[in-house]
Amino acid sequence: MIKAVVIDDTEKARVALKSDLSAYCKNVTVVGEADGVASGLALLVELKPDLAFLDIRMGDGTGFDLLEKLKAYPQVKSKIIFTTAYDEYAIKAFKFSAIDYLLKPVDVDDLVAAVKKCNAQTPETQPLDFLLDSIKDLQAGAKRIALCSAEKIQIVSLSEIICCESQRNYTLFYLTEHRQILVTKTLKEYDEMLCDYGFVRVHHSNLINLKHLKEFVKIDGGYAIMSDKSQVPVSVRKRDDLLKALGVG
Repeated sequence: MIKAVVIDDTEKARVALKSDLSAYCKNVTVVGEADGVASGLALLVELKPDLAFLDIRMGDGTGFDLLEKLKAYPQVKSKIIFTTAYDEYAIKAFKFSAIDYLLKPVDVDDLVAAVKKCNAQTPETQPLDFLLDSIKDLQAGAKRIALCSAEKIQIVSLSEIICCESQRNYTLFYLTEHRQILVTKTLKEYDEMLCDYGFVRVHHSNLINLKHLKEFVKIDGGYAIMSDKSQVPVSVRKRDDLLKALGVG
């Protein structure tokens, strides 16, 4: 049985989440709740739950403030699932850091999936420090991303990524120095995540980093030559998107 706490400054949100957990996550028992940073920190230190559902914006601070304070209590090993209304930097940071989050109002299917995923992780595989750094990075322009494979989470700079290739429900990352990482997310998710940072979807199966693009060959159907000398196909439908990104469309 997973012992969980709910930390949210809105009573209605706490009641709804506890009700959903009771109905759809039978392996989760809510053992406590709090309505802010100070009370939430005290709750976590006292109960040391397996899992915490943590709101971002609360009356006396943010969930990120709570995590910063929690660093002083290494004995607390709780895994974290954030619950939040839409916030540009927060949502981007969650995606970049491989941290689980739920958008309010919480969808039941998303809740069940998040609990299942979180239950399969250890606290060490949740890069909470990296999440906090990602917030700052994104405000200044993203620099790093957490890539979650079946075995571990690897932190890489965006500049190290040459291109990404769809492998059905996985994505294969081709990195500098001939490294490869198979990641447990779809290419569509990374397209949405990286499109603001110099990455272009050139094919339904391929996403490239323009910083590593060396040539676009128009003949033979069209393909991109990358810095590692690989050739990435460019589909007819995506050709205009690439030319536009290059400023020649």
